[in-house]
Amino acid sequence: MGKPGSSSFRRILLCRILLVSIPVLLVGEYMVYRKARSSVLTTARYNLMESAERKAEELDALTALMRSQVLVSSQLPEAKSAQPETAQTFVNQLKTSLPPQVQCVQLTAAQTGTVLGSTCGQAAIAPTALQRLKPIQQNSSLQPLDVLISPNPAPAQKAPPRQTQLGLVFSSPIYDARKRLVQVLSVEVSLWQQQFGGDISRQGYSVVLTQDGTVLAHPLANRIGRSITEPPNPPVLEYLLRSAIAGEQDSLHLFEENGAEWLAGYTAVKTPIVGENQQTWVILAIAPIANALHEIRGIQQVLLFLTLGLLVASVLATLFMARELANPLERLGDYALQIRDRSALSRVPKNFKIRELNQLAEALDIMIRQLDERAEELETAWQEAQAANQLKSEFLAVTSHELRTPLNAIIGSVRLIKDGCCDSPEEVLEFLQQADDAAIHLLKIINDLLDISKIEVGQVVLNLQPVDIQALCQQCLRWVEAIADRKRMQVSVQIDPNLKSIVLDEQRVRQMVINLLSNAVKFTAEGGFVKLSAWLEYGSQLETENRPDRSPINPTTPYLCLQVEDSGIGIAPERWHLLFRPFQQVDSSSTRNYEGTGLGLALTKRLAELHGGTLSFDSIPGKGSTFRIWLPIAD
Repeated sequence: MGKPGSSSFRRILLCRILLVSIPVLLVGEYMVYRKARSSVLTTARYNLMESAERKAEELDALTALMRSQVLVSSQLPEAKSAQPETAQTFVNQLKTSLPPQVQCVQLTAAQTGTVLGSTCGQAAIAPTALQRLKPIQQNSSLQPLDVLISPNPAPAQKAPPRQTQLGLVFSSPIYDARKRLVQVLSVEVSLWQQQFGGDISRQGYSVVLTQDGTVLAHPLANRIGRSITEPPNPPVLEYLLRSAIAGEQDSLHLFEENGAEWLAGYTAVKTPIVGENQQTWVILAIAPIANALHEIRGIQQVLLFLTLGLLVASVLATLFMARELANPLERLGDYALQIRDRSALSRVPKNFKIRELNQLAEALDIMIRQLDERAEELETAWQEAQAANQLKSEFLAVTSHELRTPLNAIIGSVRLIKDGCCDSPEEVLEFLQQADDAAIHLLKIINDLLDISKIEVGQVVLNLQPVDIQALCQQCLRWVEAIADRKRMQVSVQIDPNLKSIVLDEQRVRQMVINLLSNAVKFTAEGGFVKLSAWLEYGSQLETENRPDRSPINPTTPYLCLQVEDSGIGIAPERWHLLFRPFQQVDSSSTRNYEGTGLGLALTKRLAELHGGTLSFDSIPGKGSTFRIWLPIAD
């Protein structure tokens, strides 16, 4: 019966599993998404860095190509001998032979600065080159093959929409035979930012910066010709310019206006400029992060569907798991509630699909069986306790009778002597002898009680010494010879001649043998026989003996066997279990007939076990009994 407000195991299990699995699932999906996004961004940054390097290589290659072509064109005879009327034809023909990136070709007179021929109007496209060449016309260090390169940051008038060009002007001086500067050939080239394969996230837009921070090319036309110190993001661009000039090649995030986030890969390239040997330009390949993350949109959709599918699968699996776990537990719980009704108790439910629950059911079944066995044992123990209490009462009655009998004999004999009822000294001696025998008998009873009580509490210590077995057996026989003679019994002894001294507790062994001999004489009728034997035997013989204990025996250990055989009344097999129980008697009536407390066999068994041995017996009712004491031989 559950408490009010308590929940079922199935509901608790379902809630706990969902509370654990769903957050773990969502966190896992989020980590996968973050990892995919990071990988895509890393790939995009790497692609942009490679694109920047390719753009720099293309710029170098195109610059070298155009310089060589301009040099070759300036050395043509038509260029050196061109007149105003032939200059226009020359520049028109030259433009058709140059690459398509060439936007304008001009031939300018060095002395007057007049444009002799042009394909893009009369405005000079290289005024800087002409101004720098005039002061050094007579300078012999100026070589005839020199080409001056200058940037033209103004947007080309013919630039296609959404493409921004980088304009360069190649100027080559033309000298006469006396090495005088007579004309200047100028070629304007536009480097277009192309979208290779249409994948702007991989190639990026081209941005070119001079080493002084001027923007030469940019996807936004209004940024061309401006300095990077102007908004937006001057710190980022300044850091990028310093890093590129320092020789670093990397990629980073740029944040443009309106909060749009951009990626950039950059590198530096050395470019010859007018008036200088070389100038460093920084080449950037930039792309919006939105374009770079375009590929991850498909991953987002897949992750979304996967998350929904996993959530549904998790709920279904949890429901199935809760049912599979709850059903067996509910069945076991119902069975546990039926235990109190013993009459209607059925078998424990088993054969579940879960091994642990099968083990639980088996353990519950074992527990029930053990409870039944314990209940039966308690019932048996209670009955035995009742019987033991009754036997104890009988034992106390018998013991008090056994104690009172010698005491009465002692008191009666002493009072007869005291009152002068004896007629002769011989009669006095007879009464004293009776009192002495009764006292010895009383002392034996008390000693047996004390010995068995000491053994029970473990206070008996053996005194092991070499003992002559033949002498010991003869002494024990002398204790019972007088009683045996009165009953006209035949008493004999048979000792193995190979037996010598054996290490034993002589007093305790003598006590055991006398107890067995006394019982044999007591329970053997007149004219019977009692025989004491002793020999050596190995433990293998003990396996066939009827022993009150079934302790393991080492078959290779030698044992001293002391056997007492009689032709007495014998013991019925159904009473054998009472032989060695202290304070219990095999037959109270016969015990009273033959006297005694019934402690002799129990004490003998305890003393044999103290030596590490045991006691065995065999008995046939009406034919006699045989008791054997087995004592291991110490090295």
